[in-house]
Amino acid sequence: MDPAALAVFAVALFVAAASPGPGIAAIVARVLGRGTSGALAFTAGVAIGDVVWLTFAVLGLAVVAQTFHGVFLAIKYLGAAYLLYLAWKLWTTPAVAADLAVAPSRERPAALFLGGLAVTMGNPKVMVFYLALLPHLLDLGRITLLGYAELVALTLAILAIVFGGYVALAARARRLLRSPRAMRLVNRGTGTLMAGAAVAVAAR
Repeated sequence: MDPAALAVFAVALFVAAASPGPGIAAIVARVLGRGTSGALAFTAGVAIGDVVWLTFAVLGLAVVAQTFHGVFLAIKYLGAAYLLYLAWKLWTTPAVAADLAVAPSRERPAALFLGGLAVTMGNPKVMVFYLALLPHLLDLGRITLLGYAELVALTLAILAIVFGGYVALAARARRLLRSPRAMRLVNRGTGTLMAGAAVAVAAR
């Protein structure tokens, strides 16, 4: 693809991905409350959701997305329900200081991945970017298979940078917590943030 077009796409995606939304809120809240365990699987699901919406846009499937509105509505509510489940888990997590915390209970990577995917598939901000804004940024009718591969690689690279930055900042903030009271406040605060992300997904 034209390097200038890729640059425009990269800048627009970086700004859209870095701006706070349900996906970022879910990632940050999860790392603050549960640590980095499982963060890779969850963020991978969030990122692949972006690739799915990118594919819909490139193939001109916005009409298909509207046709299967009921399916996407179900996905949206599943994503919101998953965020509420995470919020409940954060609220009920024992208040143990971060440096003394026992290893968190193992969560299946596949479940975490699907949870992250559901969050993105039901996120109105992501849908608007790919289905409404992307056609104005790129000439989608002239994208080749190689061009599509370049867009996917660029999307995953940018999301890795953005999500990795948020995960690192949240993990650093979590390490500063030294008392059970602080951890209780963080767990409940991030649980509230996660619940707010669920409402944001479900209400739009």
